Amino acid sequence: PADAHLDTINLPMLSASVALSAGSAAITAPVAAPGRGAVRAAAPALMDKSGLEGFAKELNPVVGYWDPLNLSNGEFWGDSNSATIGFLRESEIKHGRVAMAGFVGYIVHANDIRFPWDKVAMAAPKGLSPQELWDVTPEAAKWQIILTIAFLEFWRENSYILSKEGEQHYMRGGKPGYFPTFSELPHPVPFNLFDPFGFSKNASPEKKAKGLLAEVNNGRLAMIGLMGFLSEAKVPGSVPALANVGIRPYAGEVMAPFDANFHLF
Repeated sequence: PADAHLDTINLPMLSASVALSAGSAAITAPVAAPGRGAVRAAAPALMDKSGLEGFAKELNPVVGYWDPLNLSNGEFWGDSNSATIGFLRESEIKHGRVAMAGFVGYIVHANDIRFPWDKVAMAAPKGLSPQELWDVTPEAAKWQIILTIAFLEFWRENSYILSKEGEQHYMRGGKPGYFPTFSELPHPVPFNLFDPFGFSKNASPEKKAKGLLAEVNNGRLAMIGLMGFLSEAKVPGSVPALANVGIRPYAGEVMAPFDANFHLF
């Protein structure tokens, strides 16, 4: 029952995660509610440095524009500066989305919450850290996850698919963070990955721009929070805010998807 699952949640861990996010707010918050004109300004593709500077002030008026590595002036792989900025914008949005999912997933797995209809998950022993849970996942299941992610990457990067929806690649003036629908698949798919229930379909440009501000800021906090969980598990005591909330230690290698000696060939 749902109530039983709720009873198993590690409340100190949840409280600490909130505290960690609050403590990280020095980097991304406070975020002032932008005025109507400011929200309109967030709508462009932000493919030049001036666009980045304006967007940074809307994201965090306190920190503002901060680029210590001078990445925004780069021309990666011999491409243009606008293409480089498009790549950086897409990377931040994508990493933030993955981190938000990972942050929630870490808490779910750390509290041994499982979907009862998932035979693979139910077969795994309880009391493991999320990292150890991945280690005991069958290799076939790992490949399913990795290949699904590979397909989503292919679909996002495909210029032909984007052109069918009137969009362009993010390094060619397209919208960073845009994920195409599955309408071009030969087999019908009931839901799209982005906005599967159509809640944002008729949203105004102002509302979408404001949502982008929230998504980027939440993604930044999630990246900090997830790395905090991983660091504390690997080196106990390395994250003081998480030292006493029950983060299970992990002695393995988080960067090895199969094992440290894995080879494709």
